[in-house]
Amino acid sequence: MLLCNPSLIPLPKTLTLKNPNKPSLTITNSITTTNGRKPMSAFEARVSLVFALASQTSSLSQRLLVDLATETAKYVFPKRFESRNLEEALMAVPDLETVKFKVLSRRYQYEIREVESYFIAETTMPGKTGFDFNGASQSFNVLAEYLFGKNTKKERMEMTTPVITRKAQSDGEKMEMTTPVITTKLEDQDKWQMSFVMPSKYGASLPLPKDSSVRIKDVPKKIIAVVAFSGFVTDEEVKQRELKLRDALKDDRQFQVKEGASVEVAQYNPPFTLPFTRRNEIALEVERKEE
Repeated sequence: MLLCNPSLIPLPKTLTLKNPNKPSLTITNSITTTNGRKPMSAFEARVSLVFALASQTSSLSQRLLVDLATETAKYVFPKRFESRNLEEALMAVPDLETVKFKVLSRRYQYEIREVESYFIAETTMPGKTGFDFNGASQSFNVLAEYLFGKNTKKERMEMTTPVITRKAQSDGEKMEMTTPVITTKLEDQDKWQMSFVMPSKYGASLPLPKDSSVRIKDVPKKIIAVVAFSGFVTDEEVKQRELKLRDALKDDRQFQVKEGASVEVAQYNPPFTLPFTRRNEIALEVERKEE
């Protein structure tokens, strides 16, 4: 509307447009000029203004495209963990912040990791299964809303990996968002919990969630036994892999399953990832055997 009726809005005598990436542009709407050139009409001034604004918009669009390309590259050009077999060699995870850990030892069926402490945002999932599509989607959305601004500071935080699904102890959990989502089964309530790992830069200074169903917890440093596998996760597959891991750990000379430990499932990839390139992990907390 403004471009169709330029005479409806008076221009200031001098208008300066500033762009941090380009020299400033000054448009003067005057009756006479000091260098003897023909004065700029109101219409010409408005045309110049349109071109200047278009230039600024183009510069902003370019920056947005660069940001988008940078974020997309995290998924298009993923990173890989050290692999123990062909299945793991095909797995890839987004180049996002993840939980920090150190590999203490590798076995044929699993590896032992020492995991640094981290914070999570957690919510209880609806339904009685940990990997029900509707329940998982609802929980993921609740946590994503917190991550992307539904918090007391209205702050958008970075995505991390993985997403973790966890079984909790029946007598409750100790207080414990770069990177997983975690789902935990509450044995006494027949419920699961999903968690996002929080970006490490916030530490304990995370913004509080506005949704009361989201809780912030600190996960202390621990040692875990981990098995990686590809494909999509189901409750039955988690059950079978947990039994195999527990059985394999019986022969470990250094570590044993910690009393009361419950299985934890980490999923590193977005839903559109091809099944054979997805990385999933099941983990059990372990402790060193007494010598």
